[in-house]
Amino acid sequence: MSGFERVHVESEWYDGPRSGIADIQGIPHRFKSNFDEKDDEWLSTYTVFPVDADTLALEREQWCIFVRWNRQYESGETGLATHPARGGVDARWDALEALLADRRVVPPNARHAKAEFMRGARDEACSEAGPGYRLRWTWL
Repeated sequence: MSGFERVHVESEWYDGPRSGIADIQGIPHRFKSNFDEKDDEWLSTYTVFPVDADTLALEREQWCIFVRWNRQYESGETGLATHPARGGVDARWDALEALLADRRVVPPNARHAKAEFMRGARDEACSEAGPGYRLRWTWL
């Protein structure tokens, strides 16, 4: 896995990507950052598992809702109270949450990988095309 690959969706960021969907060897995988409870810190390792085309489409639709909100937020047109993930703010976001809930559960055959981060060339860090960074994966 020598090259940096596309990140389709970012679901969580805290000092780096914590969850989302990214290609691993060209196949979309959900990634979830592992957390060390003992040391109370995020690790550079992730639990990963492939997602099907329907799941990817639903996740990308929800991502685009976030991107539209984020543009308004960053321009000062709206505040945090309107964030679609708050629930009851955007009906389609809420419907997607329900559709995706079971698809976000880590299956028993999930694998573990380490990710390296590379900032992308795009000026926009958050667009419909995905987050403005790429990840390179190494299986553990």
